[in-house]
Amino acid sequence: MSNRLPNDLIKRLKEEPGFDVEAFFHKHDLEERTNSIRINPRKPFDTSLLEIEGNIPWCENGFYLKKRPVFTLDPFFHAGCYYSQEASSMFLAHAIKELALGDGALKALDLCAAPGGKSTLLNSTLHEDSLLVSNEIIKTRAKILSDNLVRWGSPNVVVSNNDPSTFKHLPGYFDLLVVDAPCSGSGMFHKDHSAIDEWSLANVKLCSERQKRILAGSVDCLVEGGYLFYSTCSYSTEENEDIVDWLVHEFDMAPVSLSIGENWGIEQTKSARHGAAGYRFYPHMVGGEGFFFSVLQKRKEQTSFSCKKIKTEKSNVPQELAGSWLNMDGLYTFAHHEELHVFPKQYELDVKVLQQVLYLKNVGTEIGRLTGKELVPSHDLALSIRILPDLPAIELDLDAALNYLRKEVVDPAVNANCLKGWVLIRYKGVNLGWIKAMPNRINNYYPKESRIAVL
Repeated sequence: MSNRLPNDLIKRLKEEPGFDVEAFFHKHDLEERTNSIRINPRKPFDTSLLEIEGNIPWCENGFYLKKRPVFTLDPFFHAGCYYSQEASSMFLAHAIKELALGDGALKALDLCAAPGGKSTLLNSTLHEDSLLVSNEIIKTRAKILSDNLVRWGSPNVVVSNNDPSTFKHLPGYFDLLVVDAPCSGSGMFHKDHSAIDEWSLANVKLCSERQKRILAGSVDCLVEGGYLFYSTCSYSTEENEDIVDWLVHEFDMAPVSLSIGENWGIEQTKSARHGAAGYRFYPHMVGGEGFFFSVLQKRKEQTSFSCKKIKTEKSNVPQELAGSWLNMDGLYTFAHHEELHVFPKQYELDVKVLQQVLYLKNVGTEIGRLTGKELVPSHDLALSIRILPDLPAIELDLDAALNYLRKEVVDPAVNANCLKGWVLIRYKGVNLGWIKAMPNRINNYYPKESRIAVL
């Protein structure tokens, strides 16, 4: 495949000191792919159930797999016990650890978040009392993002569906801004050969201009002293180091260097104008795909959004109801889109702020709909890390669990204890969803839109 790689790209890579073009070609000629996952530390999961090849050195919860499983046929995947994520992208975990951003609660924004790999990583790596807003401009991708975060199960996440420029209306609001910017995609050539046909210098220029628009429209939402994580899956300097230089010059951002392991294979670069540190991942040097990452800190004085002008109204939602289903320590209940949700009490005012400024796709954990005095539980509740462990539940074997995930009829014989009403379905101790048990039948309440195809 090396003869298909764009000549304009190869010419520029050859200009980099010490770049091994032959090794780069050889890696792209191989059909092998690096397979990796990142586990959810807040859900029970035995990694020995997968064929683990080794740890990803820059992410303690990341693992290389010997071979890629059929994730669709793994109930643990549907339960949110792990996320299939490209290894290079997990470098954010190292940056958070190095900068001690997980030591206390903060407000973070993942600006271009779909499908959810970096958001689920942030949710696991930041302090559990943090607030995470995950945004995606494209409506269909925002739905995928929301679904993946529902599987992850944490109540401290907001999913929004807005243009990045909308966040300028929240000046100085966030402590961390993550921008995994849309790019020309050359870093994906190794695993996605079709991306080669889409690449051109004109597209690199177009993406660079788009990246500047995204950043210019959103950087004001970062508090003075806050951090910006900027990344792409491109090898082009115009989309990487040049953008970092532009941020330093236009927005008075301070470059931040990170330490990296000597044997990680990551190449540290310096931008041409300001000497800002960047970190490049090449597939012939690391166990991962092409990736660029840089950290900047905002030093410019920034006015902050005032919450004082936000009016709060007393909620008539019964607060004691949710306590029958999940651990409500530090949480409160409120209505959103005609459903009941729970969210950290310390961010109750923030929810009001975000509702007035943004279009919110999902907030916290949806627990269900109130019909009379009864709660009809939602699928999100079943996957919550806060759900009570002693709720009625039925364990299924693999075949029965997959049938359940296909939304097929559940055999009443599995209900050996004659449970009635809302019952959790579990596989090896992990919740998959709800059924409603009745004397002579069982209704499968797994969501239609989430069911797996018959395989």
